[in-house]
Amino acid sequence: MSYVKRLNKAFANAPVLPLGLDSRYVLFSDCHRGNGSSNDNFLKNQHLYFAALQYYFQRGYTYIELGDGDELWENRSMEQIIDVHSNAFWMMARFYQQGRLHLLFGNHDMVKKYARYTSRTCSSYFCTQQQNQAPLFPNLQVQEACILEDNLLGPVLYLTHGHQADLWNSVFWRVTRSLVRYLWGPLERLGFLDPTSAAKNYKVKEKTEKRLVAWAKAHHCLLICGHTHRPMIGSAQSPYCNTGSCVHPRCITCLELRCRKLTLVKWSMLTRGDGSLYVGREELTESVGVGEVFGG
Repeated sequence: MSYVKRLNKAFANAPVLPLGLDSRYVLFSDCHRGNGSSNDNFLKNQHLYFAALQYYFQRGYTYIELGDGDELWENRSMEQIIDVHSNAFWMMARFYQQGRLHLLFGNHDMVKKYARYTSRTCSSYFCTQQQNQAPLFPNLQVQEACILEDNLLGPVLYLTHGHQADLWNSVFWRVTRSLVRYLWGPLERLGFLDPTSAAKNYKVKEKTEKRLVAWAKAHHCLLICGHTHRPMIGSAQSPYCNTGSCVHPRCITCLELRCRKLTLVKWSMLTRGDGSLYVGREELTESVGVGEVFGG
C-alpha cells in the first residue's frame, strides 16, 4: 500500500470536529512521555508542558494530541509512564472530563489503536494527592486521524501524526519498534542516532515532509501533522503544518487555532529583569487565517 493510500485510509472514517469563529483548539504532538529514566526526553520539559496545559485549560481550549504522546517503543509499561508523569495526566483528565480532549496515535504509541489496550491501561490511575485510584480516560477511543470542519469552508483541516508517509514507521512499525527498543535505544545513550527516525535523520525528514505536502495539495486541504518534530506554518503554496514536539532541547512547541487563525507557539523558561525564572509563552509566527492557507 502506498503512502497516499495509507493517508486516504486514515481519513476515510475519521471523526469530524466543528470549527467556527468561537472555536479554540491547541494541537500538540510528539510529547514522548517516558518512564522517568535517562532515556525520557520529555522529563526535562515536563514543567513547561504542565504550565501550558494549565494555560489552555483555563482559557477554554480543546486539547488535540497528534500522536506519539507516550514513548511506548522504548518503554513497555504505560502504567509506569502515567505514574511518573501523573501531574500531566491529571491535567489531561480534566480536559477529558469536559469533553475537551482528543488523542490520536502515532508510530511510537501505535498500540493505543487497540481498544483492549487503552481500556486496560488508560481507564484509571493512582492519584497521589488522594491516595486512591481515580478515573483517567474511561471509554477512551484513540483515533488515527480527525478532521476539523469549518461551517463556511467545509472539511478543511486534516489532522494525523504523519507516520503514514514513512514506510518503516507505518507498515513495518513492529520491526522498527524492536530495533529502537533493543538496538538504537541503547546506542542512543552512546551518541548514535536512529537512521530510521524522521525526527533525527534529515533525509528521512525531508522525504516524509515532501510526501505530506504533496498529499495535502492533491486533496485541496490543510494537513497538520507531527512526526518530524520540525515546527512550521503552511501557506497556500505548501498547505502543510507541523506542531513540532515537546522534546526540543530547551522548549516545547504547539499550534493554537483560535478565531479560524493558526499560530505557532513556543513555551520555554524565560528570565525577568530581577533574574527570576518563569515559564513563558512566545508566538513564533504571526497568526495565519485558515482560509489563507487553505486558499478559501
